Amino acid sequence: MQVKDKKYWLPGLPKNLYYPQVPLFTLLETSARYYPQKTAVNYYGNEMTYSELFACVEKMAASLAKKGVKKGDRVALFMQNSPHFIISYYGIMKANAVVVPLNPMLVEEELFYLLQDSGSDVVITTADLAGRVINVKKKLPIKEVIVGSYSDYLPKEPTLPVPAFMQALSQELPAGVTPWHEVMKETSPPPLQDTGYNDLCLLPYTSGSTGDPKGCMHTHATVMSNLISAYHWVSLTASCVCLAVLPFFHVTGLIHNMMAPLYAGATVMLMTRWDRQTALEAIEKYRCTHWINISTMVVDILSAPDIMQRDLSSLLSIGGGGAPLPAAIGEKLEQIAGLKYIEGYGLTETISQTHKNPPPRPKRQCLGIPDFGVDARIIDMETGREVPQGKEGELIIDGPEVFIGYWNKPEETEKAFMQLDGRTYFRTGDVCYMDEEGYYFLVDRTKRMINAAGFKVWPAEVENHLYRHPDILEACVVGVPDPKRGEEVRAYVVLKEQTEGRVKEEEIITWCKEQMSAYKYPRQIRFIEALPKSGTGKIQWRTLQETARKEFE
Repeated sequence: MQVKDKKYWLPGLPKNLYYPQVPLFTLLETSARYYPQKTAVNYYGNEMTYSELFACVEKMAASLAKKGVKKGDRVALFMQNSPHFIISYYGIMKANAVVVPLNPMLVEEELFYLLQDSGSDVVITTADLAGRVINVKKKLPIKEVIVGSYSDYLPKEPTLPVPAFMQALSQELPAGVTPWHEVMKETSPPPLQDTGYNDLCLLPYTSGSTGDPKGCMHTHATVMSNLISAYHWVSLTASCVCLAVLPFFHVTGLIHNMMAPLYAGATVMLMTRWDRQTALEAIEKYRCTHWINISTMVVDILSAPDIMQRDLSSLLSIGGGGAPLPAAIGEKLEQIAGLKYIEGYGLTETISQTHKNPPPRPKRQCLGIPDFGVDARIIDMETGREVPQGKEGELIIDGPEVFIGYWNKPEETEKAFMQLDGRTYFRTGDVCYMDEEGYYFLVDRTKRMINAAGFKVWPAEVENHLYRHPDILEACVVGVPDPKRGEEVRAYVVLKEQTEGRVKEEEIITWCKEQMSAYKYPRQIRFIEALPKSGTGKIQWRTLQETARKEFE
């Protein structure tokens, strides 16, 4: 069931967009022509202009072409956020090749699998990760490894706190690699454009939550639609300063922290790794206007002891996705910064958002409304039929940002799509419902539901209650085996620093009994120093669930 009349939409904007039908690197090229002397990237105080940035992109493209990289070849990016990533990303595409962004937290076995699966024979990395690449290179036909160092772009006198691991300026490079500075000496012209709008350009991998990681095939067209919609949704302009804290290997960081701001001609305030103090100083010193993040970062920054004394007045827009922002945290953000948190929803298969809350009228803990040109439906998971408004079911999506399939996995691709009313939809696997105003709400992942004595318990709902407890900083809820109830609800809890050691498990359970239905409240509480998180900052509930269930083996 669709809401045909989108009552709550973005003022002054149509519901569908027409997108530039060009390869993605031309967007940065255009920004470099429009704003040649404007700061494109501010890296701990090193300000790189648009003309300087694009000149480096052309050098990378020329160097790759000289090394034999051609249309359709896959080139892997294995690094944390840095100017190297931005330059390489656009340089690979200008060389008519395909970018394979990889999580820098991968261990060698995981790295081997993804490089082999993608067929990447060129890897661009940084000195702190080069050892892993060199070890994997011994087992795979990798032709070229390009290695940069943070010292390539860190200023001599940083204006913001720099993580300790980045301050080792004399990072020695292993033998058999091409140093970054050699690539930046390239003088030959970049190759001629040989890619079209619908050609493959990006191969990000899913997290592998339902099996081996799968490469999601994205074209210039699918990525283009998403970054242009992101640009319009938060009203980016060349005057904006965007705090880039999300990792670029992940689609949310790639679109919202890198590509959309650079398309706008804005300044990317780039951080290699999340650090609360650095983020606060960056906002204050450089008057950041936009901050797309993940909810755990908001929890962290609002827990700063001096947060009431910090100047957040430059911020015009704060939002993110990946996990719902606890209602209590959203209330605190509004009190301190005067801003409502703009939540969104998306997947690797859709390169980022398919839903987002309209800034004039956001709802808390809500996915939002469908993005430009997106047709979203809720279906019964057993029958495949569309369900009435307000009823829970699986979210399916058709839109310009939907990927074209999984890399070398035709069977998985076929399972991921379905037909409804003559259209092809991607099956998200997420349980959602739509309210009477056309806003979508996530109930939970289908595989995360807890069956407690025949009652369905959705962990996200329990977690939202836990975040309202005055002594709880973070929480994650999982299901564990129980001989009587089938499954029991267990909560892993991180206490606020000032209450550690003073709060008992029984006190939390008693409080929960008062806040939640009898079948829903957690009967087990486990205090933990920190929740496991992915490279993108998402809480890894599966890790905790697997650990918990091993206790019963």
